[in-house]
Amino acid sequence: MTTEPTTDRPRWRRDTALFLSGQMVSLFGSMLVQYAVMWYLTLTTKDGAVLALSTVFGFLPQAIVSIFGGVWADRHNRKLLIIGADAAIAAATLALALLMFAGNRELWLIYAALAVRSVGAGIQTPAVGALLPQIVPTDRLLAINGLTQTIQAGMMLVGPPVAAVLYATLPLAAILSVDVVTAAIGIGLLALVPVSKVVRTEGAPTGYFTDLAAGFRYVVSHPLIRWLLGLYAVVMVLAVAPSFLTPLMVARTFGEEVWKLTVLELSFSIGMMLAGATIGVWGKRFSRMTLIIGASIGFGALSIAMGLSTNLWVFFGFMFLTGVAVPAFSTPSMTVLQEAVEPDRQGRVFGFFGIVAATAMPIGMAVFGPLANVRSVEFVLIAAGLATFVVAAIALALPSGRRALRAASDHTDPLSHGHADPAAELSESQPPLGG
Repeated sequence: MTTEPTTDRPRWRRDTALFLSGQMVSLFGSMLVQYAVMWYLTLTTKDGAVLALSTVFGFLPQAIVSIFGGVWADRHNRKLLIIGADAAIAAATLALALLMFAGNRELWLIYAALAVRSVGAGIQTPAVGALLPQIVPTDRLLAINGLTQTIQAGMMLVGPPVAAVLYATLPLAAILSVDVVTAAIGIGLLALVPVSKVVRTEGAPTGYFTDLAAGFRYVVSHPLIRWLLGLYAVVMVLAVAPSFLTPLMVARTFGEEVWKLTVLELSFSIGMMLAGATIGVWGKRFSRMTLIIGASIGFGALSIAMGLSTNLWVFFGFMFLTGVAVPAFSTPSMTVLQEAVEPDRQGRVFGFFGIVAATAMPIGMAVFGPLANVRSVEFVLIAAGLATFVVAAIALALPSGRRALRAASDHTDPLSHGHADPAAELSESQPPLGG
């Protein structure tokens, strides 16, 4: 894929700043609600089934709607989709806040609001991923995707303490109202960004299901996307163990002091934030495939290392490196898709990746959670790490994996030095698919 010169989009910095600022404000409000609702359900019910249902309502609709959200992102104006989804989420959140101010505390109201928010995320996520290449020059995508990771990590760092202060001083309904305000700010900033509808290369629009089927055929027949989606799915599921079971290991092995759990979360978030902020610089020294493959192997090695750790501060160090590995894997993965996939198909491709992201945690926890109750967390971490090595070996043994490895070894910085793009090399035999 050819690199679009920065000069072709002279206002891209202003548009990107507005877009990312709006996303940051909106994400911050959503994170406050996420923590506040989780704490409210935990403290008022102390019922594991209630928390399990909240997870189902919070993730399952997104996984289902992402299928259609990707089609909509390819058929309609992506900016309007994001604004519409944000507005619907804000309306549902405001309705819940008003009902709770009036004294309604039924759980089904909270579940319904969580479901609407999840549906909105299923529409919004593919549109956001596909919109960025419309406003950001191709040669800056890696840096901007890394900055997006930094924003997410920063919210993970700041969100919990701010949510804790708000939860201690305000009723849940008032915290929900804060999210409505942040959503309105995010919508206002995005409205200032000019984004046109993508011109289709597949011909005139057909039925939704026809477009969906065409997108599915495109994913499964495109060697790069098929390989990357499979690797992404398994790594995401296996990475659940180090991400969500490490607090349990700290409590069981090193002690239940709150500061230890706090440092654990800080270690991960700071590593992710630093790597995301700097990947636009150091990431250019490597090909996209080198980063993806290296980070996949790194996840396995770090999971095993954490399982073998006997010193708390060494354990924190490995958790920091795990945070570093997240942008090293997800940022080039996102960038490869944005570079290799035609603009009018990106929504559907990101929709399928959104399904994986939404279902990885429930699937991973369904496997590793019960296992951690019958075996030690250390055992689970080592097992997950070894499984990651097996998956990486299989991925590299596949024909598309071998092509990825050759591309990684042959091209250090393909976009900067004029070499062929590894993404293009992997997909060069892909025939165009009609709608």
